[in-house]
Amino acid sequence: MLQIQSLALDTVKALGPSVKEIMVQDPDLGRQLRRAASSIVLNIAEAQGSRDGVSRHRFRTALGSTRETAAALELAAAWGFVHRDAHVADALDRIAATLHRLIH
Repeated sequence: MLQIQSLALDTVKALGPSVKEIMVQDPDLGRQLRRAASSIVLNIAEAQGSRDGVSRHRFRTALGSTRETAAALELAAAWGFVHRDAHVADALDRIAATLHRLIH
């Protein structure tokens, strides 16, 4: 398992309480956040068993999902559903930076 996959999985675990709170306030946003966060981990895992071109595509998808996850959390904070978690935001930034390097 790549270290980035482990970091992504740990980040998803850390999101659990926020996702539960967001689900109470806005179930649609909560479901979208949960799908986006899951997509990060799943696409990283899929990339590891793929050829170069397909692998890059999966990493691109994971990067998009990382950005979507971060945006959903920012939106939830803007609506007042949750407080911004700096640790999770930093982890998402590290994941995005690593995925960007893997793509290029």
